[in-house]
Amino acid sequence: MASVSSATAPGQPSDVWLPVPPDEIDGLPEGFTYHFWDGAEDFPADPARCGFYVVPYMKGPRVAVAPLHAMTGVRVVQTLTAGIDHVAGAVPDLPAGTVLCNARGVHDASTAELALTLTLASLRGVPDFVRAQSSGAWLQGIRPALADRTVLIVGYGAIGSAVEDRLVPFEPAEVLRVARTARTTERGAVHALDDMAELLPRADVVILCTPLTEQTRGLVGAGFLARMRDGALLVNVARGAVVDTAALLPEVESGRLQAALDVTDPEPLPPEHPLWRAPGVLISPHVGGPTTAFLPRAKRLLRAQLGRWARGAELEHVVATAG
Repeated sequence: MASVSSATAPGQPSDVWLPVPPDEIDGLPEGFTYHFWDGAEDFPADPARCGFYVVPYMKGPRVAVAPLHAMTGVRVVQTLTAGIDHVAGAVPDLPAGTVLCNARGVHDASTAELALTLTLASLRGVPDFVRAQSSGAWLQGIRPALADRTVLIVGYGAIGSAVEDRLVPFEPAEVLRVARTARTTERGAVHALDDMAELLPRADVVILCTPLTEQTRGLVGAGFLARMRDGALLVNVARGAVVDTAALLPEVESGRLQAALDVTDPEPLPPEHPLWRAPGVLISPHVGGPTTAFLPRAKRLLRAQLGRWARGAELEHVVATAG
């Protein structure tokens, strides 16, 4: 069904827009009118009555912001992604006090799984084996192991930490961590971005997990790549624009570096783009998040956030506030 109605919550807009049919989420709080909208051309209700808007998942920035100009009473914008770059530009135009929340925790497992998959597949030459299989070639040789390698995780938040969880059993020699600001964790030091130049030459594998911000856009440029050691692997499960594609191309085309990219700039990557054919490059089509692990975690997040909103409690994962 399209919507589920209940008593209007006093003192705030009564509608909640969900990209998941509300009757498929157990335990939603009473007091709101729930509408299902997953980016269809027609809105399910008057946007002005929406107080809590959950952005459709994987529908792109145009759909994400489409109803916001008419949501004059919105108080919460909730994404189902860890990154918020597809809606962040709309925040200044939202009603003052409206909060933007991300989906921290929803994609940690899936994205970390893919980061490890891309790392292992690239190091062990799995793409070469797949190509050789079509011609029946028995392609033996010595390949790098993840064991005894130094791994640098750039963007040590929830996803970066989950990546390390999965790396540890593979016995890396060392895991280096970088975040926006330095801190100390139970696992050891987290370095600041300013320390990157000193850390890059030590790493055999560099895994990008950082959100896309003005600080990280183009972070992996010519200088960054030049400081990576010969033969190192760059893994990007963050956002395509964190990497300067024009700077990456000559490094992989020469064979000095390898890359495993779940995200690219531009995206989708055009069929004629040279990255598709560059040696030592493995590309997956931005599939870090959409797995069977997504929906149960997304439902838990929405149930919890709406429960807090109904009680007047502070929301979690607030990353920006309008006005």
